[in-house]
Amino acid sequence: MKNKNFALLLLRLGVGIIFIVAGWGKLTGIENVQAFFGNVGIPLAGFMAWVVALVEFIGGIMVLVGYKVELPSLLLAFIMVVAILTVKLGGDGGFSGMRIDIMLLLTSLAIAIMGSGGYSLEGMLGKTPED
Repeated sequence: MKNKNFALLLLRLGVGIIFIVAGWGKLTGIENVQAFFGNVGIPLAGFMAWVVALVEFIGGIMVLVGYKVELPSLLLAFIMVVAILTVKLGGDGGFSGMRIDIMLLLTSLAIAIMGSGGYSLEGMLGKTPED
């Protein structure tokens, strides 16, 4: 497929940067995240805030550099499903309020399915499967 590696790089850049910034924001304001999670009814809110913040930050880095992207991409997609179901769905914003979450969900799944591509840390290490 022509330009597949470049297309995967673009997807990884977008998803990785967004989740790194979101995860860092959660890590540096974890008390607010814990309170918010408690308010929306997420079980074990204090613990889950840390899990989500770390998955977003570390998973975002892994996706950005293209290393072992399958698992972090699936975890990031799961976080988006939970965000859509607990916060966005039925919210005041309607579809407009969840369109970015839907896009992050779908692009994370695409990366999980397709892998990191040749323009990645795995590609540099010769660890990506051949087309």
